[in-house]
Amino acid sequence: MHILAQITVDEILTLLDEHHLLIRSQFDNSQQRFQSIAYNSKVVSQGCLFFCKGNFRAEYLADAQKRGATGYVSEQEYGHVTIPGIIVSNIQKAMSLLSAAFFGFPQNNLPTIAYTGTKGKTTSAYFTKSILDRMYDKKVGLFSTINTVVGDRPEDVTKSSLTTPESLDLFTNMNRVVQNGMTHLVMEVSSQAYKKNRVYNLHYDIGVFLNISPDHIGRNEHPTFADYLHCKEQLLVNSRTCVINADSDHMVDVYYAAKATSQPEDIFVYHRKGSTKNPELPEDFMYESLADSLTENIIEISAVSPKAHRLGIDGTYHISIPGDYNEGNAVAAAITSGLMKADKKAIAYGLSHTVVPGRMEIYPTHEHGTVYVDYAHNYGSLHAVLDFLKQQSPAGKVIVITGSTGDKGIDRREGLGKAINESANVAYLTTDDPATEDPKVIADEIAAHIDQKRIAVQYIADRKTAISKAIEASHPGDVVVVAGKGHDAFQKINGQNVPYQGDAPIVSKLVKGL
Repeated sequence: MHILAQITVDEILTLLDEHHLLIRSQFDNSQQRFQSIAYNSKVVSQGCLFFCKGNFRAEYLADAQKRGATGYVSEQEYGHVTIPGIIVSNIQKAMSLLSAAFFGFPQNNLPTIAYTGTKGKTTSAYFTKSILDRMYDKKVGLFSTINTVVGDRPEDVTKSSLTTPESLDLFTNMNRVVQNGMTHLVMEVSSQAYKKNRVYNLHYDIGVFLNISPDHIGRNEHPTFADYLHCKEQLLVNSRTCVINADSDHMVDVYYAAKATSQPEDIFVYHRKGSTKNPELPEDFMYESLADSLTENIIEISAVSPKAHRLGIDGTYHISIPGDYNEGNAVAAAITSGLMKADKKAIAYGLSHTVVPGRMEIYPTHEHGTVYVDYAHNYGSLHAVLDFLKQQSPAGKVIVITGSTGDKGIDRREGLGKAINESANVAYLTTDDPATEDPKVIADEIAAHIDQKRIAVQYIADRKTAISKAIEASHPGDVVVVAGKGHDAFQKINGQNVPYQGDAPIVSKLVKGL
């Protein structure tokens, strides 16, 4: 399917008016067409519609006109340019709406599964893609925290910069997925995507709410937990079918948010066998852990309700990624894939063959501990990883290398310290995307929540050095967890992406010499 990407002034004004976003237009010719759209003046070409968004400066618009922009959309008029503008009440909503329209609403041709949650989004998305790739001949797009996959060629896989990108980039990629002949899309949706209207007016075939715990609360993100929860719930409000994990706090609120726009028949709730959380919620699927070691992970999924039985996914499944906390993610993937008509064979194959870069990657050594690289970067994820590994290696020490981001997720620091305090023996605190903050100050805030009479804490600014020292100090039977960055090839420092090897490549090279 090939769609000529373009849009006219008349189409723009009609859409904006329908969504009560239009304030006024300076255009005389309603049939004027735009052949491209952009919000970065450096990529503007002839016949472009330019969006004035974010931390905008007037010179960006002048540069856009110089490069060929023939119109702009903004929340205010700019008199220093000669091109006409369209003035709107909300530029983020307008850009999302018009980006989708420019590409012919690619979501209408792309059955989509969307995941949200404080933890587990990426693993669940990879599980789901693995299953649907098996079912639909590797024709499944992926928008994840780690990678963006818009086709089935190697060049169609790129490193993601945001969990959910700006709307124009999101719909550009959706269009590429459709043009490349992909048949389905699996994507992660962050709370910031709703907070900043990156997914305004986007609807999903299936929306999944995995869990929620305090995260992203801070001066540059969500002002309160209530705001964070509200933004997360919008994914279900904008989904035709909803899947909810009952084994998390606040899920009664989440369920009723789903019921506001979906019929009960289109809401599927799953829980772990024996769970006592949220007993007032309906039961559709129950799962049980049959084995959850580092080498063997098996779950059994059982349908409870008639609508669950109709999916036909009951059975026993092997999971390729260790960690009992990944079992619920696998169940969510099985349910959503079943809703997308995947059969049990495809589900079984997909769950047993999933590989997630930077998620519980295992690196054994001969004379030191076993090293695990995991993206865990908040209390929920780090607690789950450390608690699981501590149970697997009760005789050895649990050694952690971690840091926390600067200028956002301020509440994570307390959570990381709490997780270390609960399950670790040694902590090496280091740098992890400090942005404009001093990484030592961030480390001190983490350390303030660790009982240093019980747990040895050391600060080493250079992350590679911290990893090296932690591994070299470990002994056979110990567990070394390198948490936070996975394969991320940059450190975000003072507005710059400073090249970084990535935790996994660093560990891989280190253990070869041990």
